[in-house]
Amino acid sequence: QVQLVESGGGLVQAGGSLRLSCAASGHTFSRYNMAWFRQAPGKEREVVAVIGWAGTIYYANYVKGRFTISRDNARSTTYLQMNSLKPEDTAVYYCAADSSTLTTGPGAWEYWGPGTQVTVSA
Repeated sequence: QVQLVESGGGLVQAGGSLRLSCAASGHTFSRYNMAWFRQAPGKEREVVAVIGWAGTIYYANYVKGRFTISRDNARSTTYLQMNSLKPEDTAVYYCAADSSTLTTGPGAWEYWGPGTQVTVSA
């Protein structure tokens, strides 16, 4: 059973930074693709960034240049460094894992964490 737990969310002013972490257990982390999604109130869940087990990285246009995804296989942890935060980045951020998919659609990802709230004030 794969378990994912996010941490690092909180309240920050516009222009500030946060670093999210996703600790994984119950699987061979180094062989799993990892992703960050987010969901704002009243909106659908959307991809933020994806990092494949082989190193492939994808960013959504709305975070490109501001957010950085990374992974530490020795610690079974995925990170999302978020800089230059905007009020529109406010959402619950979810970590996801899958052994095969690299797609940006949330429906294709098998394992999910419970999420961490990020609130950016103007």
